[in-house]
Amino acid sequence: MNAPLPDHVRHALETVTLDDKYTLAQGRAFMSGTQALVRLPMLQRQRDAAAGLDTAGFISGYRGSPLGGYDQALWAARKYLAEQHIVFQPGVNEELAATAVWGTQQLDIYPESKKHDGVFGIWYGKGPGVDRSGDVFKHANMAGTARHGGVIAVAGDDHLSKSSTAAHQSDHIFKACGTPVFFPASVQEILDLGLHAFAMSRFAGLWSGMKTIQEVVESSSSVHVDPDRVRIVLPEDFTMPEGGLHIRWPDAPLVQEARLMDHKWYAALAYIRANRLNHNAIEGPHDRFGLIASGKAYNDMRQALVDLGLDDATCRQLGIRVHKVGVVWPLEATITRDFARGLQEILVVEEKRQMIEYQLKEELYNWRDDVRPRVLGKFDEEGGEWSSPNPGAHWLLRPKADLSPALIARAIARRLKHLGVGADIVARMDRRLAQLDAREQALAHQQAQTGERTPWFCSGCPHNTSTRVPEGSRAVAGIGCHYMATWMPDRATSTFTQMGGEGVSWVGQAPFTTDTHVFANLGDGTYFHSGLLAIRQSVTAGVNITYKILRA
Repeated sequence: MNAPLPDHVRHALETVTLDDKYTLAQGRAFMSGTQALVRLPMLQRQRDAAAGLDTAGFISGYRGSPLGGYDQALWAARKYLAEQHIVFQPGVNEELAATAVWGTQQLDIYPESKKHDGVFGIWYGKGPGVDRSGDVFKHANMAGTARHGGVIAVAGDDHLSKSSTAAHQSDHIFKACGTPVFFPASVQEILDLGLHAFAMSRFAGLWSGMKTIQEVVESSSSVHVDPDRVRIVLPEDFTMPEGGLHIRWPDAPLVQEARLMDHKWYAALAYIRANRLNHNAIEGPHDRFGLIASGKAYNDMRQALVDLGLDDATCRQLGIRVHKVGVVWPLEATITRDFARGLQEILVVEEKRQMIEYQLKEELYNWRDDVRPRVLGKFDEEGGEWSSPNPGAHWLLRPKADLSPALIARAIARRLKHLGVGADIVARMDRRLAQLDAREQALAHQQAQTGERTPWFCSGCPHNTSTRVPEGSRAVAGIGCHYMATWMPDRATSTFTQMGGEGVSWVGQAPFTTDTHVFANLGDGTYFHSGLLAIRQSVTAGVNITYKILRA
């Protein structure tokens, strides 16, 4: 017979609700990464209120995986958002949403009509939306944020192109716009680094970027929700320029550029330094091999160490130093050099194209010769993107697709063997790698047995018939579920464009082909988003094209 539950446990179970993730004042609550992005502005508002500030919040963006459920979560929590003076207004498209968020920071230009001390903002969109909004990001970031405002641009990256027509990595776009990039590795870090991102945005007068991917934002866990959990430290080693770093009017473009490059980025670096947003997770007195990673890659790298049988104590014994990066750009140099000091070699573990690796090499290149370890990442010491006729032979960590703990484990083992570790460690790693190989082979065999089924339209979906074209005709595809017509041999549909460019490829083809007409599939959502401009372009060019506006 089961013993009765203690009174305090029974009381806790009786009082817990599904709304705790938004209403619990302190303690732990269970939530997804998407729901953490809903809770984040509430925490910011609560922190401001505790500091005596009357602030409000504004959220705008455009849905898309892995942030496809964010707008639904925001609508579901609208009662709790309204209680904290947080307004959610989705954009017609990503760049207009970003422009609306930019407008919240411009309120400081009209102090006589402000209802609040400041308004903080969140923009959200998937990778293509980041690309689309680059012009807004550049202008808004150079203009600056409000003193009690601040902005976070949340990017949903699709490294494997699961729900996009191209794999996306937003780090480089954010960098091009001069926006610092936070990369949370867990649901808890979405809250913790999110509060730092707001604080940095206010201190440095910059927008903050936040990179999210499916493995993090769509995961769930129990997290601490105390508003005062994160301790914000304002830098004491940075001197504010005359006039500060915040938005103002008038403000000439070259003056904005000078303020950005001479002061704002250094203010951001000072904030990273003061709050130790990048730090060593494992270190010892005799370290010689360094591992540095951020976000999902950090989680996968830690799993790789476990898979190799290298726990924290063994890492210290072998001289393995592990560095966790919370802000991938700009990489704070003094923290990075402290991490590198005394090491013989550093392996940079990051997905897609190099972001941390290039910065690390730049920061260490002109440093003291006796404190400059070898830095590897995508390639081993004999390879290089432009130097080898066969770069694939020298890959350590591929830039395409994604990384897995198994891939990372093989790279770590390879480098440890090169550095020279004991025979017992080599034997242990080889046994573990053999187990990883066996699991991967079994999985590949299982997948080969089950095969793949090409996706098809749902039963009853109008696209089953609406994507057919008359015999002898051809069609071009657009973005949306009707894109699946390109996989169907009976639909005579080939090629596609980015969202909002549907059919415009025909404008470039028409003068040079014997074909006289094409159909263009255009979803009603895309039409509302930006597709109307594509139709206008085709009309302006006078080409013979039939648009089919498709509704699901």
